[in-house]
Amino acid sequence: MEKLQREVRFLKAYALILTTVLIAFFFMAFRTDFGKQRFQEIDVERINVVEKDGTLKMVIANSERQHPGLIEGKEIPARERSAGLIFFNSAGDECGGLVYDATKKDGAGMVYSVDQYRNDQIMQLQYAQELDGSNARSYGLKIWDRPDDFTGARFMKIIDSLKALKNEKIYEEVTNRLASEGKLGTERLFVGRTWKDEVGLFIRDQKGKVRIKIYVDKQNQTKIETFDEEGKPISK
Repeated sequence: MEKLQREVRFLKAYALILTTVLIAFFFMAFRTDFGKQRFQEIDVERINVVEKDGTLKMVIANSERQHPGLIEGKEIPARERSAGLIFFNSAGDECGGLVYDATKKDGAGMVYSVDQYRNDQIMQLQYAQELDGSNARSYGLKIWDRPDDFTGARFMKIIDSLKALKNEKIYEEVTNRLASEGKLGTERLFVGRTWKDEVGLFIRDQKGKVRIKIYVDKQNQTKIETFDEEGKPISK
């Protein structure tokens, strides 16, 4: 009888300990605030950096799981994007990023972009190189002008409407007109190396036409060139 009582007490103690452990594991599984953690190494396909209220601020991801982008808090349709970092502001817009890759088909490249508020990029650090044997390359700093009254959201609405028409000719006509009006951004400056092996400063006017070129060409000759609004040389 005494032996039986000891066994019962042991089983009660065992059950109490096991229950306590299970409860602890249960609460740990549903905890959201683990505090600071340290890892020596981690493999991950995507990391979302968010504020306490869930506002997305940054995504680090591979190409397959990369975020397609946000415009005024709405996720745009899925599209092919390179691996890297995408930044988001508190207004619900993508506002820049760092992407990179290298394939035989598309070549090698890395781009760091800074986006205008409610719009696309206005500044980039770029590197691009062909991998077809030519080893042609270009890299440097590029800036654009973009209008404040033609936002990314407005552009996406126009594109959605054009796609609904299923008419490639109209789609091309409208997008070409928007580009010629500067609605899609106008390149203003490039500092770096061009695809023609020219290294220097290249400035464009408000219509995107080259007006000043100060560079060293591939023959190692120094050149300073200016152009009028029609693109005709003024002096060399």
